[in-house]
Amino acid sequence: MSSAGAPEETRPRLVVERELDRENRYRGMLGLAPLGHRLAANVRLWAWLGPLLMMVLGGVLRLANLDHPAELVFDETYYVKDAFTLDQYGYATQWEPDDEEEGPNANFVAGDYHEMTDDPAYVVHGDVGKWLIALGMRLFGADTGLGWRFAVAIAGTLTILLVGRIAFRLFRSALLATAAAAFIALDGVSITHSRTALLDGFLTLFVLVGFWALLKDRELSRARLATRYARARNPFADPWGPPTGVRWWMVVAGIALGVAAGVKWSGLYAAAAFGITAFLWEVQARRAAGARLWIGAGVFRGGMPAFLALVPTTILTYVATWFSWFRAENSYLRQWAAERRASGEDLPRAWLPDSLNSFVEYHLQMLRFHSNLDSEHSYMASPLGWLLQIRPTSFYWRDLTKEGVDVDCGADRCVQAITSVGNPVLWWAGFLALALVLWMAFRRGDWRAQAIVAGYAGTYLPWFLFLDRTVFTFYTVVIAPFVALAVTYALGLMSHRLPLYDPADPSGRAGPAWLALRVPILSRSEGRRRRRPALRRLTPAVSRRVGVVTFAVVVGLLVLLAALWWPIWTALTVPYWFWHLHMWMPSWV
Repeated sequence: MSSAGAPEETRPRLVVERELDRENRYRGMLGLAPLGHRLAANVRLWAWLGPLLMMVLGGVLRLANLDHPAELVFDETYYVKDAFTLDQYGYATQWEPDDEEEGPNANFVAGDYHEMTDDPAYVVHGDVGKWLIALGMRLFGADTGLGWRFAVAIAGTLTILLVGRIAFRLFRSALLATAAAAFIALDGVSITHSRTALLDGFLTLFVLVGFWALLKDRELSRARLATRYARARNPFADPWGPPTGVRWWMVVAGIALGVAAGVKWSGLYAAAAFGITAFLWEVQARRAAGARLWIGAGVFRGGMPAFLALVPTTILTYVATWFSWFRAENSYLRQWAAERRASGEDLPRAWLPDSLNSFVEYHLQMLRFHSNLDSEHSYMASPLGWLLQIRPTSFYWRDLTKEGVDVDCGADRCVQAITSVGNPVLWWAGFLALALVLWMAFRRGDWRAQAIVAGYAGTYLPWFLFLDRTVFTFYTVVIAPFVALAVTYALGLMSHRLPLYDPADPSGRAGPAWLALRVPILSRSEGRRRRRPALRRLTPAVSRRVGVVTFAVVVGLLVLLAALWWPIWTALTVPYWFWHLHMWMPSWV
């Protein structure tokens, strides 16, 4: 019997998929929530309030008594005085040593700048961080630590909020966002850097802005891809899939990372890592959406637009951060090419304009300096031990009793110290959490773990190329946010606050997660107890309780150690025995 003669209710019907349903189907394939899906209002509220409260707490810890110590600490002697002359002349200048016993730093703190010259100084980092330090000195004066430390304290405080918001974008949990912000607020490396006028705190802030833009680009480029697939008359006619247009969030990332490189060159490592990550995510997206030639699509439809948005923007922004060097004709090497051309000497790259040629020469000198920096230093530390804080950097040390300072600390010997050691709970838990992050990133394809790995790749991995160089553990301040995210990710999975990533449901709506924890349980065999315990999987309920308790213990210990270490991070006057109590390893002394 033909279908034409069949009853109407038994005839096959052609189901036409609505465009909205089709777009939601593609969004699910690409790991996005359906259109119109919104988190509960209280979740969105606390996703802001929680990190904001942690930012306020961290801001108090960073700004309180910021003028202490009332002297230049550690490398402040370089960056603060460079910032001061940069503000005065438009370029960093040299300082002549003084014959007086107190030395030039004490004179500078007292407001005596007679050692300052107008001779250009050779500096090996860009001017962005020093301009920001100079801004603080304009606000509060150059003769006070509040002035030269204010800008970096604000940068460190903003970093807390940014980490919380990044955590929310990754994990969609207000509790986890608040926890991540708290971890960075109470970390010793982050606190000491935020209270010392060094450059790495600014580097951290701008790298995180670039990372945030990378996450925004992933979400919006995939949303655009889903929309264009849904609206295409024949989505598979083009084996590469539809183009997604200009990657504006990668432009934002390029601006942020160009500014980061203008603080320190290591910002370029982050730009490279984030660019590679964007490309790999694009390949994954094209494959998930069903593009036949998904590798070519990832290269030409996704990779090239991302590259053109990120790389030229980063380079142009970086060059723009040297505006004061181009503007000040007396800055270091500014007239190098013009003078060689005028003298008739051989001029490399003579086809370049003189100013740009001098700029290139300056950077070649900087590259040689950074590549050959191998002088011994008592606090130099191999990157192999950074994540465990094996050899933290001492920023400041005074034995007040031996100096004859009359002070009462309740003991016979009183000291002050700033030890840039991370909160041990955070960093040691982070070392363990990194193993889980790597497993989830490469074995389960969890994009959240992949994002954290990208952070490590851009801020930590490149240092293994320079194992013979003189480097220090305090560089880990830019890694600290990703350590906080790794610990938050691990605790989120263990406590079931974070859905376990399911490749079959990349949108992350597969329900609450529970890790397949196994514990040794003795079992009976033929009436006798086995000597070797068998492994039994914990039930979801027990697993969740174990995870929640672990979460609470980690947070509690982290807060406790932050309180214990606070005097050693901020140069409070303490008994010598109290300081020595914190030297848990011989390498910490």
